[in-house]
Amino acid sequence: MSEPFLIGDTITGGYGNGPDILHECTISVNPGEIAVIVGPNGAGKSTGMKALFGMLNVRSGSVKLDGEDITSLSPQARVVKGMGFVPQTSNIFTSMTVEENLEMGAFIRTDDISETMEQVYELFPILRDKRDQAAGELSGGQRQQVAVGRALMTQPKVLMLDEPTAGVSPIVMDELFDRIIEVSRTGLPILMVEQNARQALEIADKGYVMVQGRNAYTGTGKELLADPEVRKSFLGG
Repeated sequence: MSEPFLIGDTITGGYGNGPDILHECTISVNPGEIAVIVGPNGAGKSTGMKALFGMLNVRSGSVKLDGEDITSLSPQARVVKGMGFVPQTSNIFTSMTVEENLEMGAFIRTDDISETMEQVYELFPILRDKRDQAAGELSGGQRQQVAVGRALMTQPKVLMLDEPTAGVSPIVMDELFDRIIEVSRTGLPILMVEQNARQALEIADKGYVMVQGRNAYTGTGKELLADPEVRKSFLGG
């Protein structure tokens, strides 16, 4: 079998000189796939994603993108290599307009960005309507669309979303998940950490249930939703 497009392979690590938070944790995603990391609060879900993005000291294991070992690269260098990362908070410039936010997303590019901008507006029509509005005036769901759109402006090879539906209404959550599915259909691999475990697993090709920084369960979204242990422990029965 060929190697996954993005893989954090048996990663152990933590922040700075602090204790290990991840313990031999493996997370991967392939083109056209949505991979979802779920689990209880404090399980290390976001930490696992940050390890892949270079925001953590990886003490053992490796991170590979498209076959290249990037374990020692900085987050900035990983963006240049093709990682798009949307953090959970502080993920937009509130005083800038929607369009200025998208332009900022393309900071590493030297080519014409207008086609990518048009693609983002087609994906998120509300952003076209509000392109001249300050991003800070938008609703929570619209801000998340700006954040995802900004990441897409780098033309990433893989998109990483840290709790994209945090704090939004169920209707907005469904809409965001629909957009995420649309993005994945273009072939872009998507790795997502999500509190709304059941809904996330419903759209996931692959799911990871993390507990205390370890892989507790791994399978397709359908397999995990059908697993009695996973349902009882993490999905409310």
